[in-house]
Amino acid sequence: MQTIKDGILLSNHHFIAFNKHPGMAVQSLQHKEESLEVKLRHYCKVPLYLIHRIDQPCSGIVLFAKKKESAAALSVQLKDHAMDRVYLALVTVKPEVEASNLSHYLFAHKKSNKSYIVDEHHKEGKLATLSYEWHGETEDKLHLIKVTLKTGRHHQIRAQLGAIGCPISGDIKYGAKNQYPDRSIGLHAWKMSFMHPTDHKKIDLKATLPSTEIWVKAAKLLDTLSP
Repeated sequence: MQTIKDGILLSNHHFIAFNKHPGMAVQSLQHKEESLEVKLRHYCKVPLYLIHRIDQPCSGIVLFAKKKESAAALSVQLKDHAMDRVYLALVTVKPEVEASNLSHYLFAHKKSNKSYIVDEHHKEGKLATLSYEWHGETEDKLHLIKVTLKTGRHHQIRAQLGAIGCPISGDIKYGAKNQYPDRSIGLHAWKMSFMHPTDHKKIDLKATLPSTEIWVKAAKLLDTLSP
């Protein structure tokens, strides 16, 4: 079982980066569950400021700041698209085009907790862009996709891959026909790069894959991925 120390990728006076396992909530709803934020706050013994979130069924890098000033500096990088984020996705259908850019307008419907592809003139639609590359098929007939985010919209990768007929494995909300017993989905926040909030040196993070069967088999394809 993963402990807090096992999941820490990097921790200093300014921020802490954690490799979250699938199923753990990043933040508590009305403080009713022991989320990653709660666990890390107890571990660090300081207030934490969430810089970016990943969905509960996903795994991978989550970043918290430990100081208001650091949170502000990191949030600016995120807003200005100066924070590089790369994900790995296991999809059930190979994309027709092996490498491409995707651009859609997304409407995040809060009540259903789902994002919908909408027309560019939709009053609440927000532009979502990403690039992807196909990197092979696993023994389980899943396809490994590397996704580089250009924007960071609600459920963006899930909605956009679903929109091109390549739903993420286990993600029944966006078109997958299979569901895993733990309700995880095949999406992993793999790499992140940003500038340190005070000394401005580049920080490169990489989160190891979950130990679940689908990711163990997908790991064999990682050699095909460019750095």
